[in-house]
Amino acid sequence: MTMNTTANATAISVEHLHVSYNGVEAIRDVSFELDAGNLVGIIGPNGAGKSTLLKALLHLIPRDRGEIAFLGRPIRELRQRIAYVPQRSEIDWHFPITVVDTVLLGTYPQLGWFRRPGKRQRDWAADCLEQVGMADFRNRQIGELSGGQQQRVFLARALAQQPELFFLDEPFVGVDLVSEQTIVQILKEQQARGKTIVVVHHDLSKANDYFNKLLLINRELVGFGEVDEVFRPEVMSQAYRGEFSFMRELGVSI
Repeated sequence: MTMNTTANATAISVEHLHVSYNGVEAIRDVSFELDAGNLVGIIGPNGAGKSTLLKALLHLIPRDRGEIAFLGRPIRELRQRIAYVPQRSEIDWHFPITVVDTVLLGTYPQLGWFRRPGKRQRDWAADCLEQVGMADFRNRQIGELSGGQQQRVFLARALAQQPELFFLDEPFVGVDLVSEQTIVQILKEQQARGKTIVVVHHDLSKANDYFNKLLLINRELVGFGEVDEVFRPEVMSQAYRGEFSFMRELGVSI
């Protein structure tokens, strides 16, 4: 069963979020509201708190203070409708699990306690693998795949969950061009279906092509809105400071 959302519904609401590690402030007073049906890139310099923000939103790390709501509700009430794809470096690729069984894990939130996937779930997992171009690898051990293939499998697991909101942490790091293009295409297809997608992203040269909104941070919120509103020198320079001129020398067009 799919939750009914509209493009005008508030998918994510954040008020005065603060996060610290060992007494050092990592996220300072971040507030924003995101409507459903957007594909958002979280951007900012190294160490800006991009992944920290994502994990704090999902309650994967503790926050000092702040209010977070998804579709007007706390995360505990609809966690099964939220899919998270972590950074590849955080996953144990030696774990003895096949590709298809990895994707099947995405069906568990819909099954409830003590139920195991049946034919319907296996057919759906196969369909999700087909969507990401990994059907031929269904019986491979997940650690035998390339970085791009692994990322596509984890996206298939997220699709299998049939979520309303997707959160992806640096999904394009260490992947091949074909995998990157496949992932972007699928995310845009999900956006067209009204899903809300938030992506931690580092490659500024592709931000304009991949997202319709950007959230720019450097510990605090620097800019949030349409790509053209955020991707401007006077806004970007507030986050990148000394790095900004260096980025331009590298040919990053902003």
